[in-house]
Amino acid sequence: MARKADSFGRSKPRFKPQPTVLVICEDSKSGKRYLEDASLYFRVNVLVEITHCGNTDPKGIVAEAISRQRKFDHVFCAVDRDTHETFDEALNLVKSSQKIKVIASYPCFEFWLLLHFRYNRKPYAVAGKHSAADLLIKDLRSHPGMESYEKGKDLSIFSLLLNNGFSEARKIAPKILAEAIASGEMNPSTRLHELLNFFEGLSLPQQVE
Repeated sequence: MARKADSFGRSKPRFKPQPTVLVICEDSKSGKRYLEDASLYFRVNVLVEITHCGNTDPKGIVAEAISRQRKFDHVFCAVDRDTHETFDEALNLVKSSQKIKVIASYPCFEFWLLLHFRYNRKPYAVAGKHSAADLLIKDLRSHPGMESYEKGKDLSIFSLLLNNGFSEARKIAPKILAEAIASGEMNPSTRLHELLNFFEGLSLPQQVE
């Protein structure tokens, strides 16, 4: 008996196609390298483009994200609060977008790194010639392996800290964020764990319903 033509057709896919993801960060070296290494660690099988768009202020980064969002399913902007005057304006810009999410760190990305070593809710503020980020990085350098850390260096910090507090930081960060939101004082806090959780979720196959 001859088989029907449609019996030779391919079976329906069991898993959903992977979404396309864009991550834009203001730090062209240490922060960018960290996120690139994190995506490799979680074996994210998607187009994750971590780029430095040339605009280091939050508003410029969000504007870049808005201009490119049509080509991606998800867009993230990893930014530092620090002393950026356009920070609040940037947060307002993304309210109208369903695709874009701001991954903010107060005062800077290095607070996430500090959580690999200890819980901390001590606020950081400008002191003389030193910015809040300068003072936080000074605290970070007091820990083993971080003595020579510099924000602008292209170092593989992810691999350095992977077995040195990474799991603990992922537990601590959400608690600190919840405390910060409840108190109304976001300094210090970070949402970096949310982006890493997203990477991890992408690594798991999503079955078609």
